[in-house]
Amino acid sequence: MRSNSVPKLMLIINPTAGKNQARNQVFNLINYFFTTGNHVTVFPTQGSGDGTKFAEEYAEEYDRVVCVGGDGTLNEVVAGLMTLPEDKRPILGYVPAGTTNDFASTLGISPRMEESMKQIVDGEPFYCDIGRFNGQYFTYVAAFGLFTEVSYDTPQPLKNMLGHFAYILEGVISLATIRSYHLKVEVDGELIEDTFIYGQISNSTSVGGVMDIGRTGVQLDDGLFEVLLFRMPTNPIELNEIITALMRQTIDDCPRIYFRRASRVRVLSEEPIAWTLDGEAGGETTDATAEILPHAIALSLVGMPNEKNLPEETVNPPEESASE
Repeated sequence: MRSNSVPKLMLIINPTAGKNQARNQVFNLINYFFTTGNHVTVFPTQGSGDGTKFAEEYAEEYDRVVCVGGDGTLNEVVAGLMTLPEDKRPILGYVPAGTTNDFASTLGISPRMEESMKQIVDGEPFYCDIGRFNGQYFTYVAAFGLFTEVSYDTPQPLKNMLGHFAYILEGVISLATIRSYHLKVEVDGELIEDTFIYGQISNSTSVGGVMDIGRTGVQLDDGLFEVLLFRMPTNPIELNEIITALMRQTIDDCPRIYFRRASRVRVLSEEPIAWTLDGEAGGETTDATAEILPHAIALSLVGMPNEKNLPEETVNPPEESASE
């Protein structure tokens, strides 16, 4: 049972994330949450899957769960919380301490640990959508193809030293052997068939610290994924069209990019495709289905992330369009 007096806070820490930020800040983390009126219990992860196990077995006993680590650790904690009945899931706080922290950037969570802790204490619940991919949960992206092998193939020491540059450098090396996949893709009933080099099903404005689709009006609680598929370019000009569209945020106008919003996506392939979920290996399959679970997790945030993700001209829409 949760405490009726002093709030109980479960602190799940990945001590090896990023540049060992969490390991070096354990006392400061405990002290801050304790002095702001919480009874704190620390759960340090020792290996893959610990975040899920801790959240699944113990989170129901706490008023709030705070995850300290990278997006992979957050993925594990969310997966554990999703096993609990919806009315038993505590509010989740996130202190980003990884290398890229894509989802934290989307949520408007400060990369500075002192500020992100304060945001958790001062924040209000924001009910965020969560994805489910062939039974596995993901917080912000399921992807395949070009660049997707980078995040979990890059050695951790290289990530720590180079940060985003590690992802970019490893990605450039992989360009020499671009693979393509002939796919049938069902997007909320719409069927397309083509050859693709990359695909992502996301609920985030940033992927890999490089790809930014924020200007497309991403909403984290609208019950919809953003679906991006890059068709195989037949010549360097078409490849350049894709790159230019991404840089200029004009993906809607590029014929080599398929972009839709959808609540359910199925990808059928002739050969097994390796997927990543939140930057970690997600397995290989010829039949992948992603579905969105609206308002599944309550995140403690200061300010709602959706306002900053809307295109500038729609942040304050005219009153007459409010009902459209």
